[in-house]
Amino acid sequence: MKEKQIRKKIYLTVFVSFLVIFTGIYCSAAMGKININTASVEQLMQLERVGAKYAERIVEHREKNGLFKAPEDIMNVKGIGQKTWEANKDRIVV
Repeated sequence: MKEKQIRKKIYLTVFVSFLVIFTGIYCSAAMGKININTASVEQLMQLERVGAKYAERIVEHREKNGLFKAPEDIMNVKGIGQKTWEANKDRIVV
């Protein structure tokens, strides 16, 4: 009886471990690339250091000045600087 309970706990521990691992993989995949030429305010807010105000500025900038030619052009938006670029450069595409 005791051996059966230990085996059950081991299986449960292995199952929970796999669940945690696959949840982490799924979440990291969900944090995919964001196209700053097509993203909505809500999508832009998924970038680090970008709240509603900055996301709206990005949209306004591209509407006023045309599409971004390169991902780093996001730094042409008022308030978006080197720190924000560095935090997101692997996720921003055009």
